[in-house]
Amino acid sequence: MSVVAVVVALAAGGAAAAIRYGLSVLLAGPSRAEEFPWTVLLVNAVGSGIGGVVLGLAHVGGASADLQLIILTGVCGGLTTFSTFSVETIQLITHGRWRSAVVSVGANLVAGFGACILGYVLVPGALG
Repeated sequence: MSVVAVVVALAAGGAAAAIRYGLSVLLAGPSRAEEFPWTVLLVNAVGSGIGGVVLGLAHVGGASADLQLIILTGVCGGLTTFSTFSVETIQLITHGRWRSAVVSVGANLVAGFGACILGYVLVPGALG
């Protein structure tokens, strides 16, 4: 990995985090414990889909180590958010919204893995 790739990954991560914040403001406004965390579900699914594509490209030789660092660590790392997912899940639980918390956890797992698998299989040659 080159120093340039590390710097680009840092910049990409910052830009992706800003995009995530912008989406949270645009789609949901300030986070409130009484609402379902749709924005976190969206960014986690999109980031997982991007990750699946990059994994598929790496499998067929179409993604260098530098590109993987930039996209997976930078873009996907900045866009997706496990910490906010965890905090919002606890907030739902502490506000008595157990059902929403369970649905959110399940939806993030299913959407995340599903998007990653879909991204991977969409890359020509990744499966075979």
